[in-house]
Amino acid sequence: MTRTTPVPIDTHLERVRSRLARLTPKQAQDAARRGALLVDIRYAALRDRDGLIPGALVVERNELEWRLDPQGSHRLPEADRHDREIVILCNEGYASSLAAASLHDLGLFRATDLVGGFQAWRAAGLPVTAPAAP
Repeated sequence: MTRTTPVPIDTHLERVRSRLARLTPKQAQDAARRGALLVDIRYAALRDRDGLIPGALVVERNELEWRLDPQGSHRLPEADRHDREIVILCNEGYASSLAAASLHDLGLFRATDLVGGFQAWRAAGLPVTAPAAP
């Protein structure tokens, strides 16, 4: 096993983001209108608390690569090709950058993420379904 030099997460995140063409909320909405997949990786408690983006696929982070790999045996029907435009969103735009980079490593070269995540989408006044009833 080869050891690598430790890298602080902020440095790693900066490197990862340099590989992505990250989108603003409006750009992500436009991408979805063009047919891009919006993929929400937030955990259930956040989705229940804050609501959902209409039309976004919900894929738990721990299943993301399995569900979006076009060559995978557990892929979603929407994960049909490597050139599919995919916009990953998390709550605030941190985990989504790491997730999008992981998809790049699988050959999904048009994967990216939403700057500011779900919170930025909502703050931009874009459509959100009502949160789950308590």
